[in-house]
Amino acid sequence: MHISFLIHNGYGVGGTIRTTYNLAAALAEQHDVEVVSVFRHRDWPLLPPAPGIRLRYLVDTRGDAAGSDLDHPAYQRPSRVFPRTDGRHVQYSALTDRRIAEHLGGIEADVVVATRPGLNVHLARGTRPGPVRVGQEHLTLDSHPRVLRAQLRAVYPRLDALTTTTQADARAYRARMRLPGVHLEAIPNPVPTPAVRPADGSGRWVVAAGRLTAVKRYDLLIRAFETVRAERPDWRLRIYGGGDQKQRLRALIDQLGLYNHVFLMGLAHPIESEWVKGSIGAVTSSLESFGMTIVEAMRCGLPVVSTDCPHGPGEIIADGVDGRLVRVGDAGAVARGLLELINDDERRLRMGEAAVTAAERFDPARIAERYSTLFAALVARGGGPRGGGWRAPLYRAGGALAGGAHAAGAAARGALRRGRPA
Repeated sequence: MHISFLIHNGYGVGGTIRTTYNLAAALAEQHDVEVVSVFRHRDWPLLPPAPGIRLRYLVDTRGDAAGSDLDHPAYQRPSRVFPRTDGRHVQYSALTDRRIAEHLGGIEADVVVATRPGLNVHLARGTRPGPVRVGQEHLTLDSHPRVLRAQLRAVYPRLDALTTTTQADARAYRARMRLPGVHLEAIPNPVPTPAVRPADGSGRWVVAAGRLTAVKRYDLLIRAFETVRAERPDWRLRIYGGGDQKQRLRALIDQLGLYNHVFLMGLAHPIESEWVKGSIGAVTSSLESFGMTIVEAMRCGLPVVSTDCPHGPGEIIADGVDGRLVRVGDAGAVARGLLELINDDERRLRMGEAAVTAAERFDPARIAERYSTLFAALVARGGGPRGGGWRAPLYRAGGALAGGAHAAGAAARGALRRGRPA
């Protein structure tokens, strides 16, 4: 089969990018696979796809590149297809509408996979008859604004399949959306086998990794570690990642006097070599659509203490077997979970071994086999129009698209002209 992925920006760093490249690499063992990035904002991808996977792009936002699209007139006009309530809308334009429509209207793949709600809308509305259309949900239905959910409800019936990363999110889609004829399946994200040996459990480090954003609640983890420090001052905490909460977290560390115990380490790639320096992983999010860092830590031999937030942790961790699930938003519960494993070497080591075994179910080969089975069944059934049929691209022959300027979108796209990434 020829499988084509459509992704927002394959040249950056993020969970969806890593997931897409991991899955594409495993599928490429048996299929012809390409990744099509809407944007290209740097010369080379930070996470290069595996050999044999073609990476191409539709819109060039490199300001100093020959053929850059930043000065294209359509780049300054707002998108009419990409939903305004998708968080990436300000980066999309009349030019992306045109290029995506041209791509999907002429694609020769057997299966086309889109990787975020706004691109799923493009996939449902603009793909030529024939290819199987698969939308992926990497967030959750509940996390989308009400207006976006209504728009998805209107166009998703034209997809052939929709995948979610958790069973809980699949249940939400079944309960709240009418998707007649659309195959809905929960398939978790793939996480490769680490290139390093699992942790031996001797390092007195708790390790956390992810974007430094409010939803990750690293402030909660830092406050919990104040309690850990009081009882076990020989243990330390490392937090890897970057984001807009960095200065607030740094100030909290200083306020609590934890500057010799809690360290903001910045970005690290690959992260596996950092996981194995520790003995316990920590996740304190208020929401996790999946929980890739949980699986990464487990594959590296770390039991993970995680808040039991929607939706992923409870479907990944077997509480008391390969990690601990604690109450959301409760720093005391997080501290007790950490100290439970810190103070019991035998249990921590046993849970670490169980974590390695349990996390094997997320191996890319296993996840790719599930996708291959799904794709083969859909191709055999026959892709094509559903729920109202195929719509021709919105552009007329001359390439003009009706619509006025959108100030926020124009400002964001203007920022790209000044060198900011897409």
